[in-house]
Amino acid sequence: MLELYRVMIRIRAFENEAIELAKANITRAAVHTYNGEEAIAVGVCAHLSNKDYITSTHRGHGHCIAKGADLRRMFAELMGRETGYCKGKGGSMHIADLATGNLGANGIVGGGIPMAMGAGLGQQVAHEPNLTVSFFGDGASNEGSFHEALNMASIWNLPVVFICENNKFGISTSTEKSMNIERISDRAKAYGIKGLTVDGNDLVDVYQTFAEIKEEVLAGKGPVLLEMDTYRMSGHYFGDSENYRNREDVEKWKDKDPIVRCEQRLVKVHGVSEEALKAIQKEEEKMVLAASEQAKLDPEPAVEDIMNDLYDPTFEEIEWKIFSKG
Repeated sequence: MLELYRVMIRIRAFENEAIELAKANITRAAVHTYNGEEAIAVGVCAHLSNKDYITSTHRGHGHCIAKGADLRRMFAELMGRETGYCKGKGGSMHIADLATGNLGANGIVGGGIPMAMGAGLGQQVAHEPNLTVSFFGDGASNEGSFHEALNMASIWNLPVVFICENNKFGISTSTEKSMNIERISDRAKAYGIKGLTVDGNDLVDVYQTFAEIKEEVLAGKGPVLLEMDTYRMSGHYFGDSENYRNREDVEKWKDKDPIVRCEQRLVKVHGVSEEALKAIQKEEEKMVLAASEQAKLDPEPAVEDIMNDLYDPTFEEIEWKIFSKG
């Protein structure tokens, strides 16, 4: 649990530094922070290996870090440096790390959901004992891609877990105004698959629930829709005025901060000292700041490289075969 706590602290420190970089106009695109939702990425990715895939969202830094991404390369991507994961060409919303099974963050709302369905199909066809997890927000659950992907995954019984991080707002539109259901997980019934709602700010609940779901999915019981109930502590993006949110609600959710709740459990239940927790915070913050400073020194992409990476150079070598699911 201490190790999972450490990763949550790492994510929070990364996001806080990303905000500072945005303030200084060092980042090259919009920055959407994951503050307040750390328990979801950490609790889920703790069960995944590099051979398990994830697809992410525009708010994807937490998923990347929980899946094992290199902090310096992430910062370099935010700053538009050639040492970034996408050579500085993608920015904050497009970090991908195939080595850790991260198929990429996605600036298109709901764009990663059908990608996850396709990855799950690939795993099934190859008879691989792994699964794919798709992270997306409540807004994406109103997109056609969500319904199409869940339907196909259900028909083909694919090893995919669809995780909706319900932080109550699709940009500035409340879920109370954008859908006429109480729980997004209820939508699983329409496709004949399992749907559950979990306290996404409780690390233990997320960790234990996903452990059970992973076992079921790998046993061939079909895809699952998990709704993680959470709240973003920051605005939709850095610079958001947040004039659409009730300040009392924001303060109420601060009391449910997943990191604070984890700290309370570690101290009261497991006897960990507050000094030990502070030491972890300092270690992680120091490591994050060092990665940021290193990335600042990295070069920007060369003009000569602008036309590269548009197409797969091995495209002409691909051997096309008739698809057969059996």
